[in-house]
Amino acid sequence: MGKENFPVVHGFRLMNEIGGGGFSVVYRAVNFEEKITAACKVVSLTRETTPGERESLEKEIKVQSGLKHPNVLEFMHGLIVSADDDNKEEGFYPAVYMVLELAGGGDLFDKIEPEKGVETDVAHHYFRQLALGLEYLHQNGVCHRDLKPENILLSSAGVLKISDFGLCGVFALVGPNGKRRTRLLSERCGSYPYMAPELIGTEPYEAEPIDIWGIGVILYALLSGNTPWEKADRTSSEYTRYLAGEIFNLEPWCHFERDALGLITGMLTPDPAERMTMQDIFHHPWILRENELTQRGAVCVAEALTQNLRSTGALDIATPPSLAPLARTDRDGDQIMLTAMAYSQFTQTLMLFSQTAAGQRYTPGWTRFYANVPPSELQDLVLTALKARGVKHKILAESGTGSAVRQRIRIGGYDTRRLMYRGLIEFEAFDAPSVGVRGGTFCVMTREKGNPISWRQIWKNLIISPSVEPVVLRKPERA
Repeated sequence: MGKENFPVVHGFRLMNEIGGGGFSVVYRAVNFEEKITAACKVVSLTRETTPGERESLEKEIKVQSGLKHPNVLEFMHGLIVSADDDNKEEGFYPAVYMVLELAGGGDLFDKIEPEKGVETDVAHHYFRQLALGLEYLHQNGVCHRDLKPENILLSSAGVLKISDFGLCGVFALVGPNGKRRTRLLSERCGSYPYMAPELIGTEPYEAEPIDIWGIGVILYALLSGNTPWEKADRTSSEYTRYLAGEIFNLEPWCHFERDALGLITGMLTPDPAERMTMQDIFHHPWILRENELTQRGAVCVAEALTQNLRSTGALDIATPPSLAPLARTDRDGDQIMLTAMAYSQFTQTLMLFSQTAAGQRYTPGWTRFYANVPPSELQDLVLTALKARGVKHKILAESGTGSAVRQRIRIGGYDTRRLMYRGLIEFEAFDAPSVGVRGGTFCVMTREKGNPISWRQIWKNLIISPSVEPVVLRKPERA
């Protein structure tokens, strides 16, 4: 989407793009009168949009608008502008507009080191929140059906939020007599590494067990920094070894604590009738264990969450080298953005605010770096690295104005689990005279689609490539 004529959605004006891509783009949305910042998901509507696609979007709005829980991303407002002739005279871009709570902490899994994961206390802290959110969904008859890392977000206070209800299904309703009526689901949907075996089949399935399988894969990913297999069927050698019990002597399975392993395998039981229930999960010893981290506050959680990334030096690359903090700006509502919603002890500890020539920029991901060469030169070096690794790419038109002009490359492909990824690499001018950097570049890699852990691996491969590594700025080592 380019510079479109967007409507004001219940007092919220759409500002800059902060995520998504293709037919679904997420914008920062500001209600200046109420001094509230949110996110607005914009899903394009065209004459080619099918009735089924339209119905799915309307279902997403209806379901999510009725959900209110600390661990579920809140739906605030919705608006539909049709693509028919009656709306052309208003000139608004035809789309479904969904104003959502802003997840100021970004993706949970963006902060996780590939192939390492997080420490047990961090995994426990966030998995328990995930389980509480899922329990609430199931109590309200909603099956998510697409639980995966890219749909697990963090608020600016560091609270886990389940997001994206585009594939959800309603499996239970409460009748006039107060009796709960349930039904089987039949639609095949989701992403293969997170899909339960019964979803890959053809028979109708019970709703709750497939979500429990999904959070089982997520717990594995939290503790290991990867997914256990490409697909839960016998075409996957890893899954076949899992069924045969041959995988438990291999990494990372052999390093899991006994209770953690028991919980993971209980949720990843192939037979849905034998799989753990939510009640089983909340009574499991690993869940019931004491966790001091949860009591120590947001700063301690943020530090523990990123401990493995810090130990690998990723933080020294993602943050600027010994720069004096810049003043916050209020251009286009940025002051509201920084203070009211995203600027918190948690996000400060995560260093989600980067310095650029245009001022302080909110960058909720750590897939970023600074270089000591100009944007055009860095773009050429990055293109060399992408070509060397066979990454598909396309140079896009520049965006922004003045000191905030950004050169852009879109990249895409498939990760090691054969999941599609897509995203932007942006290059913006950057100067730091205090440390001898003039004519440098701030580079941000923004994921639009795909696994956040895989996207971090792509970032890692780029910054260690022979063409890019020599120009990457790192925080000086302390004497």
